[in-house]
Amino acid sequence: MTATPDSPPATGGGMRNEASPTPNIFPPPESMRPTLVGDRWMVSAGHPLVAEVAGAVLEAGGTAIDAGVAGGFASNVVQADMCNLGGVAPMVVRPAGSEQAYAISGVGWWGRSATPEAFRARHGDDMPLGAPVGVVPAAVDAWITALARFGTRRLGELIAPAIALAAEGFPLDHRTATAYALLGTGFASWETSRRIYWPEGRPPRVGDRLVQRDLARTLGILAEAERAAGGDRAAGLEAARAAFYEGDIAARVVAWCRAEGGWLDADDLAEFRSTVTPAPSVRFGDWRVFTTDTYSQGPVLLQALSILDGFDLASLRRGGADHLHLVAEALKIGFSDRERHYGDPDFPGTRIAELLADDHVAALRGMVDPRRALPDLPTLEAEPPTPPARGRERHDTTYLCVVDAAGNAFSAMPSDTIDGAPILDGLGFFVSPRGVQSRLDPAHPAALGPRRRPRLTPTPALALGVGGAEAGRAIALGCPGGDVIVQAMLQAFLEHAVFGRLPQQAVEAPRIATFAFPDSFFPNPHFHGRLSIEKRVPEAVRADLAQRGHALHVWPEWEFDAGGVCMAGDLRAPEEGEAVLFGAADPRRTCYARGR
Repeated sequence: MTATPDSPPATGGGMRNEASPTPNIFPPPESMRPTLVGDRWMVSAGHPLVAEVAGAVLEAGGTAIDAGVAGGFASNVVQADMCNLGGVAPMVVRPAGSEQAYAISGVGWWGRSATPEAFRARHGDDMPLGAPVGVVPAAVDAWITALARFGTRRLGELIAPAIALAAEGFPLDHRTATAYALLGTGFASWETSRRIYWPEGRPPRVGDRLVQRDLARTLGILAEAERAAGGDRAAGLEAARAAFYEGDIAARVVAWCRAEGGWLDADDLAEFRSTVTPAPSVRFGDWRVFTTDTYSQGPVLLQALSILDGFDLASLRRGGADHLHLVAEALKIGFSDRERHYGDPDFPGTRIAELLADDHVAALRGMVDPRRALPDLPTLEAEPPTPPARGRERHDTTYLCVVDAAGNAFSAMPSDTIDGAPILDGLGFFVSPRGVQSRLDPAHPAALGPRRRPRLTPTPALALGVGGAEAGRAIALGCPGGDVIVQAMLQAFLEHAVFGRLPQQAVEAPRIATFAFPDSFFPNPHFHGRLSIEKRVPEAVRADLAQRGHALHVWPEWEFDAGGVCMAGDLRAPEEGEAVLFGAADPRRTCYARGR
């Protein structure tokens, strides 16, 4: 047969292809990376080595929670540029078969001597990095709490890979080496940090080996304390926790804090515990979405979803101006409520139930004008003044999520970057500088105060299918990126849950981010009306958004600061007990998924 230019291509079987040099049968790739599919377990994490550690625990018979804890400790070693053993680690966990998810706060509190008045007397209107903004290191307690409440394995088994990675080191990839070079503009002034992360007196290069022997020694103390406690698993975990919060490690933390102008004392560490509570949630279509309480920005995600649930998003053109405008406005309103209401729920103030109440959400939804951008902070009577900008500290985060075929789901967002505080000599970690997310105004809902927790940006999430074809599904999702965290998570979730995109397509879709509110980090700059938007969004859509009143700032096609969303979960509802799991990882960062 002879094909003519107008003839359809022949698609004969075998090796035959008479009509064209190539068959032209298969469609182009639907995404830059594939959506991974498995039936036993799935991990998506901020670094390939973290995903590898978590996967090994699952292969050895551990649950998603066991694997998540192992991956969490590994992230404190492998991603010291993005999180720290002395930092924060909020989590949301869903035990297999449960219709409820649980939030582990994973954020430390201020020392009981810290008040706005005392802080201002010492530092004026500034919040110096280091000990002055140091709060109790929470990550160790959070990992141990997750393991004690929801896991099955012993700490020593799960912490061993992190100890090995710290003691033996690992070669740096291009992106991580670049991160240490950039963050060095902050940490290089601290000798204890510089000698670990710039050991040759220069920024590291690709392939240089990062060794953290002091950190390995600290982790080893936890493992040894558990072993010495004997065979009882619960007693061993308590002993490991005490080794960090009540022993020599704690004494050295307190001594450093006091010498450097901090607020922590021995009781602040010994009495600290991460809270474990039912995670706040909202219904969105056939899903129930869970996240963390108002000690974080998590409720912005829930409020934005509740606002958007009153609009027919599915009828809009995906990625069009109508779609993106509604997302931007819902987020803007949520961030306005964050500024007005969010703070540590252990202290007097607005409660999450009030923020998610039907009448409050209806009032917020009524503010949305589909054709015109709202003014900034629409739920406040007056806007706070814009403070001056300061420095270029990164203030970043990482994320990991794990699911298994039994239905366990783990979602964690460890954080605190090494340009926020110096590494403690001999310990290998720093004291969390998260106090920079508190406010000096005692009337502010996120004001610093004795034993108050700063209002975090890290806020992991879980979604459970509760109706229709989604019933029985579970999805863990999260993202680094400061105030962009909930924005990127919201958009990726909508891409999948509303517009039916495959999970990997969902995390790769072009993004926007509003900054029309005071930033979470001191000095809380406010970029009035700003809407950042990736250049992949068509120019006509950008022009339409600008006409509606958004002050556009165009990002490159793939913007690092647009976040790095990871997702793992059920690709479809389990059938007869058989799970089909997926993993998706954002190419904007070093995110990596693995599964089986």
